Amino acid sequence: MQMADTAHEARSGGRIKPILLAAAMAFLALNVWTGSPLLAVWLGSKVQGEESQPSMGAYAVVIVSLIAFSWGLYQLLKVVMSAYQDATGTAPTVRTHAPWLRSMRGERPGSAGAAAKISGAERVVVVTVLVAAAAFEIWFFFFSGSSIGGGSGR
Repeated sequence: MQMADTAHEARSGGRIKPILLAAAMAFLALNVWTGSPLLAVWLGSKVQGEESQPSMGAYAVVIVSLIAFSWGLYQLLKVVMSAYQDATGTAPTVRTHAPWLRSMRGERPGSAGAAAKISGAERVVVVTVLVAAAAFEIWFFFFSGSSIGGGSGR
């Protein structure tokens, strides 16, 4: 039985699908924080045009588009995360509380000693955000020319 499952998994690209879904999650998680703000500012600059004083219309376009793009990417991230959990067989069978939302007082006698687990999908998103934050800090302090980090941008 296990050999048949392995053969079926190899035929259907069982190892490739989770990798591609994890890459898609990383891409979406990164773009929630970088792509949607950049796209919103770009749209606002197109609305603003060549005028030197910012207009309320440009601000409104930036705010509305930022909300729309971030919400859309988040919804897409949820769909891809669910597909990743289905592909890896880690889809929860019962509703669970996120580890950071659980009580730390130990009020529930049944949960004493139960370790909180973080899914692979959550790890992908967290690692993506950490790498993006580290890359931003390295760029800001060493390459941006900021007077704070002593960069050579003058």
